[in-house]
Amino acid sequence: MKNVLTITSIFFFTTLFAQSGHLMQGVGAANMSMGGASTAQPIDISGALKWNPAAISAFEGSTISLNVGLFVANPQISSTVPTPNGPMSGTSTDVKSNSIMPSLGFVYGKKDSKHTFGAFAFGVSGFGVDFPESTTNPINMPQSMGGFGNLTSNYMMLQTGLSYAYKLSKSVSIGVSPNFNIATLELKPNPTANPTMAGYPTTNNAIATGFGGQIGIFYQNEEGFKLGASYKTEQQFSNFEFENTYLDNSRSENSFKMYFPAIYSLGVGYSNSKLDLAFDFRQVEYSRTEGFEDYGWSATGAVKGFGWKDMQVLSLGAQYKGIKKLPLRVGYTYNTNPIKPELAFFSASAPAVIQNAYQFGFGYEFSEKLTFNTVYHNATSDGSSEGPIYNPMLAGQTNPLGTVPNSKVSYKMDTSMLMLGITYKI
Repeated sequence: MKNVLTITSIFFFTTLFAQSGHLMQGVGAANMSMGGASTAQPIDISGALKWNPAAISAFEGSTISLNVGLFVANPQISSTVPTPNGPMSGTSTDVKSNSIMPSLGFVYGKKDSKHTFGAFAFGVSGFGVDFPESTTNPINMPQSMGGFGNLTSNYMMLQTGLSYAYKLSKSVSIGVSPNFNIATLELKPNPTANPTMAGYPTTNNAIATGFGGQIGIFYQNEEGFKLGASYKTEQQFSNFEFENTYLDNSRSENSFKMYFPAIYSLGVGYSNSKLDLAFDFRQVEYSRTEGFEDYGWSATGAVKGFGWKDMQVLSLGAQYKGIKKLPLRVGYTYNTNPIKPELAFFSASAPAVIQNAYQFGFGYEFSEKLTFNTVYHNATSDGSSEGPIYNPMLAGQTNPLGTVPNSKVSYKMDTSMLMLGITYKI
């Protein structure tokens, strides 16, 4: 069963890099090109299925959407530690391969019916790095020399679900979407395990399953103004059960629990014959989420969590429809940084935080049934997340996190992506 779940997950995402904390800012070429804004502006079914189940009521007939993207990320990690001969500093660049990002959505609704149904399978979250072992960058020095060695992480989350929308009136719809999740997590070394004299161990690729849901409301009037709101519950997961192997080939097992945060979304939209405008605001509740809420060391030296704070996301999008069969789209996304500077060290294996993302895309309507969509995305962390290095061996009452004096770790990242998609009305 585990092999089946792993193969299914890999089919839908291969080490995707998240954009808003560790969650994707949008899904599919059309929604990504609008900066992810879709809570009140459902220009495609994928964006509506992801951000507001009530908004699928805007579609009639049977529509299927399939998208595949190629994602490129370039994270870097730097560190400085004191030595008897003065500070030692270095930088490592990620060597992980590019990522493939598919998504699949389906919506069905009869004309003049109050009921609309949907189904989806999206890669919605992920992070992953591969910083090689180094003799010049302190944080990537071998564990025998006090570093992490080859620092590798691989987290992926697939979300599948069903959606239902009901029209309370011509202008107002409500929606609900229960969902099921599969996540995989691999860490090298595994800081959630107890260290031994051989350091921290490496792990297998552990699998966890979870569930949650989403509710939403959508309003539109004849003048083209639209409003939307949705709440996606915290996605609760089973434990990741790690099978650990230390450098001396000794073995152990440990569990780690990491949920997916609750998300509040508010949206405003406007449409006329030539223009669609969209604005979304999101609140991501990291500070109340298992695995992200806690931080620091356990009594045995294992890391307890990331210690992230809540994050705010602003998404803006515009679609120009003045060219026949060729809608043009631009989008912008702004994310606050959930990583607290003083706790940056604990997120060294998950530095996938982007502040500014820019998108440009277009569609081409081959026929009334078939539309081709594409988007190009470019984003940057706009500076480094930076803080001191900690060592559990130095932790005590006056130094609870074990701060290494005059030390520093920082990381930054830029990303780019090209995504293609088709929408077909059956």
